[in-house]
Amino acid sequence: MTGPRVFFYVQHLLGIGHIARASRISSALARNGCKVTLVTGGLPVSGFPGDDVTAVALPPVAAASSGFSGLAHADGTPVDQRFLDDRRDLLLSAFRAATPDVVIIEAFPFGRRQMRFELLPLLDAIEAAKPRPKLYTSVRDILQQQKKAGRDEETVATLDAHFDGVLVHGDPAFVRLEETFPLAGRIIDKISYTGLVAPPMPPAPSEIFDIVVSAGGGAVGRDLIRASLDAAKQVASDKRWCLIAGPNLPEADFLALQREATANLQLVRFRKDFPSLLRGANLSISQAGYNTVCDLLVTGCRAIVVPFTAGGETEQSVRAERLQALGLASALPEAGLTADMLARSISEILEKPKPALHRIDVGGAERTGYIIQNAA
Repeated sequence: MTGPRVFFYVQHLLGIGHIARASRISSALARNGCKVTLVTGGLPVSGFPGDDVTAVALPPVAAASSGFSGLAHADGTPVDQRFLDDRRDLLLSAFRAATPDVVIIEAFPFGRRQMRFELLPLLDAIEAAKPRPKLYTSVRDILQQQKKAGRDEETVATLDAHFDGVLVHGDPAFVRLEETFPLAGRIIDKISYTGLVAPPMPPAPSEIFDIVVSAGGGAVGRDLIRASLDAAKQVASDKRWCLIAGPNLPEADFLALQREATANLQLVRFRKDFPSLLRGANLSISQAGYNTVCDLLVTGCRAIVVPFTAGGETEQSVRAERLQALGLASALPEAGLTADMLARSISEILEKPKPALHRIDVGGAERTGYIIQNAA
C-alpha cells in the first residue's frame, strides 16, 4: 500500500516527550504506507526516531532555562543569528527535497514560538509550493495556558491563514481542547481528536522492580530522584527500586546520587524497557508527562505523579488532577516535595488495589495515520 509523502517537524527543547510522541506517530504512518521524513531539532535521544522513517537532524538547540526562555547549544551557550539562519536554510532545503503531500508541524502555533525564525519561512514555502501540501499541527491533549494577552488570538490567526487541520492527541472524554485553549470554538472545524498516542502493551519485563522512579528527560527531574532516593531509605529494604534519572540530568548530579545508591536500588540514566518495567512493578513514581502517563494507562501500574510546574508550567498539573479524580494515580506537589511526604504516600498507595480499568482512548497513533492517509 502506498500512502502520501509526509514531512513531520518536531522540536524538543527540555524533555523527550515531544520527540517520543512524534516518533510513535511517524512509525504508525510508515506502517500505513506513508513515506515519512521526520525532521528533529533537539539534542539526540537514543532510540528516536526509528529506522522506519527518513530522519533529518538539524543542528540541535535546547531551552536555555526551565522556563523555555531563549535557545542554547548543548553546552548551554546562546545561539547566534548566523546559526539560526543556517538552521532555517537546512530546514527549507529538507522540505524541498521531500516534496511532501502532507506537512505536520508539532506544537506550533500553539507553542514553540522560539522557533518562528524557521517555521514562519517554512509556512511561506508551503504556501508557495505547487501543488501545495496539506498542513496540520500536531498537539498533545493539554496545552500550556498562555499568560500574555493576545497570544491565543495570534494562534487562531496563524491557524486560519495556513493550517488545514489540528490533530489533538487526546480523548475528549478525558480532557477537551477548550479546557486549556479558550478560543477552541473558533477553530472547531479544524479539530480532530485522535486519542492518546500510547504504545501497545509491552512484553513482560526481564527483571522485576517493586518501585520504578522516572524523571523523563532528566533536565528538571533531579529533585524527584533525590526525594525518591531518600524515601527508599525509609521504606522496607526488601523492595527493589529502579531510579531512571534521564539522559539530560547533569553528570555531576548523577554521580552524586549514584554514590548514595544502596544495594536494593539501581540508578540508571535510561531503560529502553521502561514500559515493561512498569508492567511488572507494584508502583511508579514519575512526573505527569504525556508519554509516561500513556505508559501508565496501558500497563495499569499504581502511580504517584509529581507534575512539573517550574517556569509557570500548567500542563502536567491538569493531567495529574484528572488522573487523581479518576482514581488512576495519586498526585503530589513538586514544590515542597520531601522524602517523608513521598514515603508516606508510597506506604498508602501500596496498600490499595491496582487502578480499575479505564476507557480512555489510547489508539492515537493509528488514528492519526488514518486521518493523514485520507488527507492527501
